[in-house]
Amino acid sequence: MASFKPIYERAAVRKGGEKELLSMLTGRSKSADELAAIPDDRYLAEMTRRIFSAGFVWGVIDKKWPNFERAFHGFDINQNALMPDEALEALTADASIVRNGQKIFTVRENAKFIQSITAEYGSFGRFFGDWPVSDQVGLLDVLKKRGKRLGGNSAQYFLRFMGKDSFILSKDVIATLVDAGVIDSYKATSKRDLKAIQAAFNEWNQEMELSYTNLSRIAAMSIDAP
Repeated sequence: MASFKPIYERAAVRKGGEKELLSMLTGRSKSADELAAIPDDRYLAEMTRRIFSAGFVWGVIDKKWPNFERAFHGFDINQNALMPDEALEALTADASIVRNGQKIFTVRENAKFIQSITAEYGSFGRFFGDWPVSDQVGLLDVLKKRGKRLGGNSAQYFLRFMGKDSFILSKDVIATLVDAGVIDSYKATSKRDLKAIQAAFNEWNQEMELSYTNLSRIAAMSIDAP
């Protein structure tokens, strides 16, 4: 596995020095217990926010977000899991939110997903917090298979915005991984590629003693995607 040091050094040069680079990094991510303490409704809210933000102007979603909270009853899990088709269809005519029918219906499905996880682990937060950061790919797989529209970047941003230590496979990060010889495809979607990416971040975490979040940020600042 290629060392992370050349990536780190390249990012420092590009950003004007190591001090400047370090100033751009984030603080610590939330601990497992802190993540466990987050109510399940906030997980559903963030899932929904990431789903609606995908392929859309984030600022518009942010501006409308209080209306989303109202429309979906504060993202109460049980209430949303029982939302009838008629109520969800009515929201497709609500101009105060984004009227994307397919995305609106994901709220009910993801509420049911959270219910199923809660039945197994006591709370979604406990499940989410206890999942090892060294197996982010495994967690993303659960979100994709058991949740609704929780694949790709939406799931990765969900992890990051909830405060879990995680990497995001942006175009620049993928370019860094290709440049380092970790993967050879800019798509980075195959199980083989994802396994190699996870292994690389695990080794870099041990080598540099940096969080996965900051490793990801440094990788993104070290190169420009083609």
